[in-house]
Amino acid sequence: MTITSYPFDSQSITETDYSRLFREFQSTGVADTVGGSAFYAYADGTGMTVKVSPGFAIIRGHAVYSTATESLTITASASSARIDRVVLRLDPAANSITLAVLTGTAGSGVAPTLTQTDTGTYEFPLATVAVGANVTSISAASMTAERKFIGSTVGGWTTTTRPTSPRVGRLGLNLTTNVWEYWDGTAWKDMAPAVSWSTVTGKPTTFAPATHTHLWADITDKPSTFTPAAHTTDWSTIVNEPTTYPPSTHSHTWSSITSKPSTFTPASHTHSSYLESGDTISWANGSKKPYSNTATDGTWYAVWVEGSGTFCRNTSARKFKENIQDFEINPDDVLKMRPVIYDRKDQVDEETGELRPGRKGEVGLIADEVDEIGLKWLVQYMDGEIDALRYDLLGVALLPVVQRQAQQLADLEGRLAVLEAAKS
Repeated sequence: MTITSYPFDSQSITETDYSRLFREFQSTGVADTVGGSAFYAYADGTGMTVKVSPGFAIIRGHAVYSTATESLTITASASSARIDRVVLRLDPAANSITLAVLTGTAGSGVAPTLTQTDTGTYEFPLATVAVGANVTSISAASMTAERKFIGSTVGGWTTTTRPTSPRVGRLGLNLTTNVWEYWDGTAWKDMAPAVSWSTVTGKPTTFAPATHTHLWADITDKPSTFTPAAHTTDWSTIVNEPTTYPPSTHSHTWSSITSKPSTFTPASHTHSSYLESGDTISWANGSKKPYSNTATDGTWYAVWVEGSGTFCRNTSARKFKENIQDFEINPDDVLKMRPVIYDRKDQVDEETGELRPGRKGEVGLIADEVDEIGLKWLVQYMDGEIDALRYDLLGVALLPVVQRQAQQLADLEGRLAVLEAAKS
């Protein structure tokens, strides 16, 4: 019969049949992580012996399992060196897999050939042994590993359910991330990670274009005119030169101007009722001479000075505002403000170098302390640093203090009225 199928009940199956079946499930090799200790052949300089660690392996569909370190004797060489081979030998006739040493040819630098038949003897290499001439022991450096490791099956899992201690090279599809990943011995790695230009290594810093040409019509953003390169022309060759040369429009830095006056008297001018952008302001009636003038005639405004020096009216009517909401002020924070008396620091005029003494004995608040209290809306900043205070808003800050005290007085008056009524 040319067709055989198995295994079925009451059927006689040979080890060759099972070998063919099992080797389809797993390839020949050591069952361990790559570089692991299973069936690891090594030497430690103890005489003419090599040792093989315990482990599990599959040899052409047959399993072999060792629970202890085995020691193998290496035949001493004479005057010529050779290369031996340590193998796991499958012998179907003896129904066994055993460790064996294949002795090499003296004077040859090639390891002995392996016997690897399909149904008979099959030798699986573990390591080669360099046997020196007249040596009495095998050193660790004489060993060269040859083990192959069995593959890992392809799996499917989620990030939560994937294997926790897989062999190196374990491959599977992660259904949580929808990527193929593999175990590198330390962590799960994406088989096809996204690559950005910054992660590409070994790229050149510049990309010199190959020699090529462009059609004039293909060039974009070309100038409409072409300024000539730097050159000189003899005066005698210039024709139609003008008799005079008015200076072209240009500018000068202030420091380059000589004989400039030290003061600049303003020309006669007037200002409209309202200041506009760029206007300056004259002394206001009632401020330059407070004891001889009054500010009762006409309309007067409080003003703000912007950081640019521009003056503007301080308006407060509802028609100028939107998004009006209650603003909560903590009276206790207001009461933490500390009135102080201080001296202004002396200043040096940047242009003249003259020392200008600061005012002494001024009374006010320290903007930094108000900022630390938390009343930042009273603090003004310049170039990202604390600069000044909105003294015009101190009245607003004091309102909740007065309102709380008024409420406390009303409560006390009510309690007093109840006490007096109880006495009568």
